Amino acid sequence: MTKIRECIQADIDVMFDIINDAAIAYKGHIPDDCWHEPYMPLEHLEEEIGAGIRFFGYEEDGELLGIMGIQDVKGITLFRHAYVRTAHRNRGIGGQLIQHLMMIATRPVMIGTWKTASWAIKFYEDHGFVLVDEATKNKLLKKYWTIPVRQIETSVVLVQAGSKYLKK
Repeated sequence: MTKIRECIQADIDVMFDIINDAAIAYKGHIPDDCWHEPYMPLEHLEEEIGAGIRFFGYEEDGELLGIMGIQDVKGITLFRHAYVRTAHRNRGIGGQLIQHLMMIATRPVMIGTWKTASWAIKFYEDHGFVLVDEATKNKLLKKYWTIPVRQIETSVVLVQAGSKYLKK
């Protein structure tokens, strides 16, 4: 039996495991100075939750296999931290999570990811998102995200097709 549900405090250790298992895909693809072990320390995950990110999880037979966060910021919604356990990838789990979040989002949606994570970019494009140009990306990342300058330099932003943020 499968379901998508909002994650709770009791899920935090499992969420930590999912993130750091799935993030191994970035190793060797993102700049070395942006990679660290663990990829997301538990304290950072707790800070993200404290900053208002609500996580939803894909659960199968009582086990969380994937998570994705949603955060409302300054009139828009960010989809953040999308991860599926390595052993369960390519089964549609991420697609079900993004569809669920699209149903609950009430504002324009933006997604940021690493510029070199071609598989992630393709996933978001397959779900109706479009890359913005470099200048727009820089403005959006500085306005809506709280990330280091180095991450801004090495990231992309995708918005929903037809978004006003695509117009120059």
